[in-house]
Amino acid sequence: MSATADHAEERTNPAARLGFEPGQVVQEIGYDDDVEQELREGIEAVTGQDIVDEDYDDVADVVLLWFRDEDGDLTDALVDAIGLIDEGGAIWLLTPKTGREGYVEPSDINEAAQTAGLSQTKSINAGKDWAGSRLVTPKAARSGRR
Repeated sequence: MSATADHAEERTNPAARLGFEPGQVVQEIGYDDDVEQELREGIEAVTGQDIVDEDYDDVADVVLLWFRDEDGDLTDALVDAIGLIDEGGAIWLLTPKTGREGYVEPSDINEAAQTAGLSQTKSINAGKDWAGSRLVTPKAARSGRR
């Protein structure tokens, strides 16, 4: 694929901006009616696989964590998510954008990530109502693995 085609895909498929790759196992936590369906469909198109749910009983390459302010303790949710990913895997934390119901303060995300032992490597616009933060374990951050 050409660089121009790659750039065009990034504009039309939001999942391409998140660094998903073919064959990755993506486990989703916190799914509800308000999630960004276009993003989910894009992830499945890029990986070539269905997103697995909370009942998946193996390790995933990436955890997609939809989290709203009223969902409980973010640090606990992140610690739980760490246990679901393969070594070097990533967590995409998706939270409602500023002004949307369930909005989570960036300082709360940063504090919870640090407490859970994660580093934030990227932030993106994940759709109309959602923002995304890519979180990795320190070892994954050093290796540059996505």
